Amino acid sequence: MLLLHPQDFKDYQLIDSGNFEKLERFGKYITIRPEPQALWSKVLSEKDWEKQAHVRFVAKSSSAGNWEKLKEMPDRWNISYQGIHSKLSLRLALTSFKHVGVFPEQAVNWEYIALNLKKIKANQPRFLNLFAYTGAASLAARSVGADVTHVDSIKQVVTWANENQKLSNLDNIRWVVEDAMKFVKREIRRGNTYHGIIMDPPAYGHGAKGESWKLEKQLNELVNDVLLLLNPDEHFLLLNTYSLGFSSLIINNLFSKSDHNNSNLETGELYLQSETNQKLPLGVFGRYSNIKA
Repeated sequence: MLLLHPQDFKDYQLIDSGNFEKLERFGKYITIRPEPQALWSKVLSEKDWEKQAHVRFVAKSSSAGNWEKLKEMPDRWNISYQGIHSKLSLRLALTSFKHVGVFPEQAVNWEYIALNLKKIKANQPRFLNLFAYTGAASLAARSVGADVTHVDSIKQVVTWANENQKLSNLDNIRWVVEDAMKFVKREIRRGNTYHGIIMDPPAYGHGAKGESWKLEKQLNELVNDVLLLLNPDEHFLLLNTYSLGFSSLIINNLFSKSDHNNSNLETGELYLQSETNQKLPLGVFGRYSNIKA
């Protein structure tokens, strides 16, 4: 099992974590946000946290809250990511649901996507991003010349992703506001295939027309359908999940039924390394590729 964390994200830093919170730097600004995985004690004192932070998220419910500003900072700002295989610019914002518009641990996946797309022999490999959020994976794929389809059920985050496309000086990503399951089934009927696919489904949620999504109930069906969309000659597949108690062994079993050659299947966890020497787990993944170097 692999344990992977981003190593080239200069505009991001996990400073400390603990007591169900994390202290993070995004560009010039430092945030305090809830983190259910941070069961341990903080290394730095509460006074140190508040002295460094510009803003703190105060939860009002399990899905919403308010930001308490401790120092002056804008509600929106930009950061950059310069990896080995991709270069992105991203707009961040203080949202009412604690997120800021990027999941930094996903930089590992952006690099995997860009690297594998570069290896594909097709003139313009086709890439599909499901549950695509604000689009960093889509940008990574487009930055190496892929024909990219970006699917998310929330119109506002697709608009946000389009802003990130412009910030990154990219164009021609195909934006689809739709339930991921419905989109995949329609693509199967159309006979479309993709050289690369990433899925990053939430634990629960709703589609564009109120369709219900629950990870443990529908993930098996989604994986089985997505396997039918892989280009038979060259392909890679990446599944990332963030759900408490979700094991990478589940992904191993989900992929084991594939008719594709997935003998090089890799599973593991993504994490962030703090400056105070903690490893914060942030999801499990499975990936495989039949692309030759």
